[in-house]
Amino acid sequence: MDIKASDVKALREKTGAGMMDCKKALMENEGNVDKAVDWLREKGIAGATKKAGRIASEGLVDSYIHGGRIGVLVEVNSETDFVAKNEEFKRFVRDMAMQVAASNPQYISREDVPEEEVAHEKEVQMQLALNENKAKKLPEDKAKMIAEKMVTGRMDKFYEQICLLDQPFIKDPSVKVQSLLTDLIAKIGENIRVRRFVRYEVGEGLEKREEDFAEEVAKQMQ
Repeated sequence: MDIKASDVKALREKTGAGMMDCKKALMENEGNVDKAVDWLREKGIAGATKKAGRIASEGLVDSYIHGGRIGVLVEVNSETDFVAKNEEFKRFVRDMAMQVAASNPQYISREDVPEEEVAHEKEVQMQLALNENKAKKLPEDKAKMIAEKMVTGRMDKFYEQICLLDQPFIKDPSVKVQSLLTDLIAKIGENIRVRRFVRYEVGEGLEKREEDFAEEVAKQMQ
């Protein structure tokens, strides 16, 4: 099939993939650029998975302060110092610092969540789902079957709240942070991983004074 150079160029600009990869993608998808984009992303994901086991000990530590009340430090690793100087990599690190500031994750990935915390949450969600189904007067076996499916979806939401990689990206909620990372790995060609982060918020963990402002005003008027 004859592939136009202009289509190859357009695909390369959209995906950042190499010329030969773009040409092959177009040939595999009968010259359809949109389908070729998906094809390259799928191949990129496969490539990123293979890279995930490679040692990444270079990288950057970045900080983000929001309004003087929230501060974040984050470390993102790459395989080489060369990639650590890449502007797109730097932008990703900054985005991760902002993500942590805005969404307050407790862990990086699902694998980091302690087993006892996961088990406890599953137990709570299962009991909640069973109670909801019993209220609908469903037969016990059917109520349990439906509850198990409900728990699966609710656990996904649980991970989305507490795990950085499961969260919707703050700049584009239609994209998960994990997808953003995978695409960057595919594009740069190195293993990249978010290693650790710490988040501080003014007054966090301290007992805060509660005041009854109505009572205070009343006293001042006496």
